[in-house]
Amino acid sequence: MRARYLVGGVAVLALATAAGLAVGLPGLSGETEPAAAGPPETATVTRQSLADTETKSGTLGYGAEHTVGARSAGTVTWLAAEGAVIGRGKPLFRLDDQPVVLLYGALPAYRQLRDGVEGADVKQLEQNLKALGYDGFTVDREFTAATASAVRQWQEDLGLPETGVVEPGRVVFAAGQARVDALSATVGDLVQPGTPILTRTGVDRAVVVELEVADERLAVPGATVEVELPDGKRVPGKVGAVQTVIAPGVNGADPTTNLEVTVSLTAKDAVQGFQQAAVDVDFTAETREGVLTVPVAALLALAEGGYGVEVVEGGASRIVAVRTGLFATGRVEVSGDGLAEGTVVGMPS
Repeated sequence: MRARYLVGGVAVLALATAAGLAVGLPGLSGETEPAAAGPPETATVTRQSLADTETKSGTLGYGAEHTVGARSAGTVTWLAAEGAVIGRGKPLFRLDDQPVVLLYGALPAYRQLRDGVEGADVKQLEQNLKALGYDGFTVDREFTAATASAVRQWQEDLGLPETGVVEPGRVVFAAGQARVDALSATVGDLVQPGTPILTRTGVDRAVVVELEVADERLAVPGATVEVELPDGKRVPGKVGAVQTVIAPGVNGADPTTNLEVTVSLTAKDAVQGFQQAAVDVDFTAETREGVLTVPVAALLALAEGGYGVEVVEGGASRIVAVRTGLFATGRVEVSGDGLAEGTVVGMPS
């Protein structure tokens, strides 16, 4: 079995990446043979936990931002104030003195809802009407005459024409309460469909991190992370929504695709005093408990493929083929015949 040393950390990591990092290498028999010469330096095999952790920069605020635009032409006659928290059934702004109202739900308003229409968006509307105190209909996927009657009552309370029909530009759906983050229009502006009016966020403190697609393994919904605040405090967080964001290319360049990750914070008191700030987020993609590890630099590239280490015993040394596991913090998980905690291995000069 012939071996050559991997010279330099860059070469080691490049080979590790080509090997798939955490994927073991099949076909290694574990055969050994004497090395040509003893190593100038050594290290020991340790048993420990390894964690594939990466630190990424994020922005502390109120989570992902969403632009709310006009869906019809008109004059802006009222706007909610920046920083205002808007609840279900309350207006975000008014066009031609008619309110555009916030409702709760995952589906955006995309079509006219009227008697005879069926679908998940109908059920979403009916759930909101029921929560606002209107009744006389069944909450299901069917917009019936009873639903239209409840809509007319709702429209009367809002000061709208009592048509029993909900236009898509009359409501904005959000997951819950919305915070007005910034205003894009002012009272008196004449707007057209698509004109930005305001930007909304959630109401809870959160961190938004933009990841490259290659780091998708870090963005696991529900995974625990650690956030370092500007004052040095470290607080726990949890990965929430993960959205794919495609940005158009500039000056003829190709579009870019990234992942927008929202991290919720459990220690809300710790972020008081920070409105918006740059923070560091530690993501842990994988953890291996109680595994044998060696320094990455101890790996040898075997001529027949795969990796090995030079085991040093009593002044003599031999090459042992190993299977690699997780690479993290300059060490690598290994297994092979005769390897144990405390085994001495060679380090290339």
